[in-house]
Amino acid sequence: MRIGFIGLGNVGGKLAGSLLRNGYELWVRDLNAEAAKPFIDGGAHWADSSKAMAEAVDAVITCLPSPAASAAVMEADDGVLAGFSDGKLWMEMSTTDEAEVTRLGAEVTALGGMPIDCPVSGGCHRAATGNIAIFAGCERPAFEAAFPALVAMGRRILHTGPLGSASVLKVVTNYLATANLVTLCEALVTSKAAGMDLATAYEAIRISSGNSFVHETESQVILNGSRDINFTMDLVMKDIGLFQTVADRTGIPLDVSPLLIEIFRDGIDRYGAREGSPNIIKRLEDVTGHAILASGFPAEILDDEPEESGYEVRPMGAA
Repeated sequence: MRIGFIGLGNVGGKLAGSLLRNGYELWVRDLNAEAAKPFIDGGAHWADSSKAMAEAVDAVITCLPSPAASAAVMEADDGVLAGFSDGKLWMEMSTTDEAEVTRLGAEVTALGGMPIDCPVSGGCHRAATGNIAIFAGCERPAFEAAFPALVAMGRRILHTGPLGSASVLKVVTNYLATANLVTLCEALVTSKAAGMDLATAYEAIRISSGNSFVHETESQVILNGSRDINFTMDLVMKDIGLFQTVADRTGIPLDVSPLLIEIFRDGIDRYGAREGSPNIIKRLEDVTGHAILASGFPAEILDDEPEESGYEVRPMGAA
């Protein structure tokens, strides 16, 4: 399978790297041509336009920062759809809006193609090693056609249902991660104010019912002081805003979601949209005067698990 990859950012670049590492013939494109250089040096082809890429490959992957960016790449005069034809796959790996991916998917289908929304979850460190989880919303034939590429990029692959379902579940999981981050910030600052050793507090949470994926990753870089997980406050705002849109669309009155939006809007006002998302803890550090730091924690999270072959995850009770 020849694959085109558009969007070589923090996550996209790592996913494209997994495809190249696993022997796929790869075409790449990014607004920043320099981001493509390592891939071209490794044997990938540069695409002069999204249209030219779509004409040359069997599947086009988009991994972009917003629904608007995906729409622009797909629908421009020299965009992906202009080069699309029967039997090709469009794999949308951006965190996007269900309604928007469904709209663009209808255009792909009208051209004889197969659309899939397949966002990832698990952090940049797992994207780098191919151990990340991938949700896939699509018809079953499209899932099976894309499956070899999906397992080259990720370990646990979940077919979530029709097109758009993966995007809903992705923003659900990102919402939960954001809520966990905010409560961990409160827990760590409160522990410090109560006189607890923060390294000990970290371990207490880690071995207890309070543990989580977010604690085992983001709390470490918070305590180190780097606050670096290759994710920024504006991206958090986009994701929790998409979650709120899903809730609004379905008529669900939420209590916590609007509060998280307010917290991150304040964080952006204070520290800037491109501030690392774990630095939302600075809101509490600033008001209390407590520095939430401890020695012995890493500046970045690395995946220490060896790369494993991917596989399909079956929901409980599924045949």
